[in-house]
Amino acid sequence: MSAESPALPNAVGTLYAQHSAWLRGWLRKRMGNHCDAADLAQDTFVKLIKARTALEIREPRQYLSTVAKGLMIDLLRRRSLEQAYLDTLASLPEAQAPSAETQAILFETLVELDRLLLGLGARVRQVFILSQLEGLTYAQIAEQLGVSLRTVNGHMAKAMEHICLLQWDASE
Repeated sequence: MSAESPALPNAVGTLYAQHSAWLRGWLRKRMGNHCDAADLAQDTFVKLIKARTALEIREPRQYLSTVAKGLMIDLLRRRSLEQAYLDTLASLPEAQAPSAETQAILFETLVELDRLLLGLGARVRQVFILSQLEGLTYAQIAEQLGVSLRTVNGHMAKAMEHICLLQWDASE
């Protein structure tokens, strides 16, 4: 928050004072527990601070619930991904299980990959994963999915463009 805009911190403080209890209750109903609700409410206000839009909000509860809903979806998606990862690890023979450090690195990589591929259509994601993680050639992907080589090329271009744009936005 800049020194030339003391109204912004005041607006955030006012929004927090007037709506944080309501937001925690709203989240508690959806999440089923106080801890997740409190964490997500705090994350919602952190996002509000980072966005620097507190002065522009006309419908605070609608705005806050929309931001919180997105954060809630992200949390549930991450938990689902984590459970699938843990289930996969549990199915491995003990001798093949990676070290705890490697497991942590793999999980963070998986979460980042999931974030990067979010927003792509299912078929585009599938083509990307077959190419980049399974190591299939474009011709093999086309044959496996029953699509043309041109379609595979188009899907890969779309996936790469999407990932590059996300990385570009993250670097700014």
